[in-house]
Amino acid sequence: MKVSEIMTRQVVAARANATCNSLAQKMLDGFISGLPVIDQNRRVIGVVTEFDILKVIVNGKSLATIAEEIMTKEPIVLEMDQAVEEAVELMTKHHIIRIPVVQNGKLAGIVSRSDILRAYVKEEFQLVEFEDVV
Repeated sequence: MKVSEIMTRQVVAARANATCNSLAQKMLDGFISGLPVIDQNRRVIGVVTEFDILKVIVNGKSLATIAEEIMTKEPIVLEMDQAVEEAVELMTKHHIIRIPVVQNGKLAGIVSRSDILRAYVKEEFQLVEFEDVV
């Protein structure tokens, strides 16, 4: 199975000048724990996670600190045609939750651990509603 078959195609990505305050708000609003950072050509130049923002707070820095100052530079990325197994290897080796996916060097999607699990796990539970007995 290829990464392109399971990746999320609608990705919220940050600009390098996004503030920690706006990054945190976007993460909270979207129930996500990290964002790729892109340049004006949609090339992935970094990744910012909740941990990066927590470090800003713990170190007493301003939430006006920008993504470029705290992001992981030269992030791990996957090509769309790479195998899902390669994504799992990278996630396991580097202890990461999500990996940006690129095509021709530009952000095309993102694949997360939950995307991979969703592709392989079969549903074994069912929601059952019981009617009130009178």
